[in-house]
Amino acid sequence: MIEELRCIGCGAAIQTTEPQEKGYTPKAALQKAQEADEVYCQRCFRLRHYNEIQDVQLNDDEFLHLLSGIAAEDALIVYVVDIFDFNGSLIPGLHRFVGDNPVLLVGNKVDILPKSLKRGKMTQWMRERAHEAGLRPVDILLTSAKKKSEMAGLLEKIETYRENRNVYVVGVTNVGKSTLINQIIHTSAGVQELITTSQFPGTTLDKIEIPLDDGHFLIDTPGIIHHHQMAHYLGKKDLRIISPNKEIKPKAYQLNPGQTLFLGGLARFDFIQGERSSFIAYVSNDVLIHRTKLENADGFYEKHCGGLLQPPQSDEVENFPKLIRFEFSVKEKTDIVFAGLGWITVTEPAVIAGWAPKGVEVIRRKALI
Repeated sequence: MIEELRCIGCGAAIQTTEPQEKGYTPKAALQKAQEADEVYCQRCFRLRHYNEIQDVQLNDDEFLHLLSGIAAEDALIVYVVDIFDFNGSLIPGLHRFVGDNPVLLVGNKVDILPKSLKRGKMTQWMRERAHEAGLRPVDILLTSAKKKSEMAGLLEKIETYRENRNVYVVGVTNVGKSTLINQIIHTSAGVQELITTSQFPGTTLDKIEIPLDDGHFLIDTPGIIHHHQMAHYLGKKDLRIISPNKEIKPKAYQLNPGQTLFLGGLARFDFIQGERSSFIAYVSNDVLIHRTKLENADGFYEKHCGGLLQPPQSDEVENFPKLIRFEFSVKEKTDIVFAGLGWITVTEPAVIAGWAPKGVEVIRRKALI
């Protein structure tokens, strides 16, 4: 183990003996990196240069241990969630980790939401969900880690609530937390891509402390693994398909009762009972939606999952979790949300069912649009 030498991408301690463990770097590559004063572990190097993620063993206890000391500190907590997957972004019991420290709730990826969804409505919904989870954020901000123009507002909020304290940035994997910090660094110091970022879960493997002007630090923590995220069931290619990178375009369907919509092979929506009406799907523009008869839906899925119904890819079907059914009786305009994938707006009273991989939530909420 090379003492006190850490990867400037993910923060992991550099080591040259265990290729499957965090921080691994071949000895020859380490020597060259030290000469260039740019020490990256092999995982970060391959991610930066080849967009290739490498699996590294890191368990939940290590993640939780890194967060457990926050409650004893006097700090501002910047809690980053993915507003496209709010429920999948929640850290169970976060209020126990933060203690009495103030929490600034930051909803990332606002750029992919339809412009017809008003920020005020989304912010209020986030506040209500946070309260249900036991959090009382001092403020809520919507932003996009990909938009430099959004950073001024975020930095202003951080300064308002920081009050000369350290700032901990926390969030589950795959919410864009490290991308957000990269944007902050670039905006305030002109440094680009200091922290390794990726659309794949679990990039930051240890705390990274970024010095602030007053001697305190902006601290990037590892993403907490949320095992019920859709992302954890998918490979690289499928993640790119379901993760929107531009504004979602709504897709409207006129359905009769007894019809089904498949969102690729990842989820299913059944219209069971009600009058013929409009249903509006909000998912990544790359996710293909197929309509079929409800009576044929089980057989259709069995035959076409991994083929006509992708994702998942054909070689991943065998290990893909079975879809679990959630039934809802809808009385008013309602969103049926498939965590990590998107939602379908039900515009009229109806009985419907949503299906998602075992462990992934399907919930209802009052329509946001």
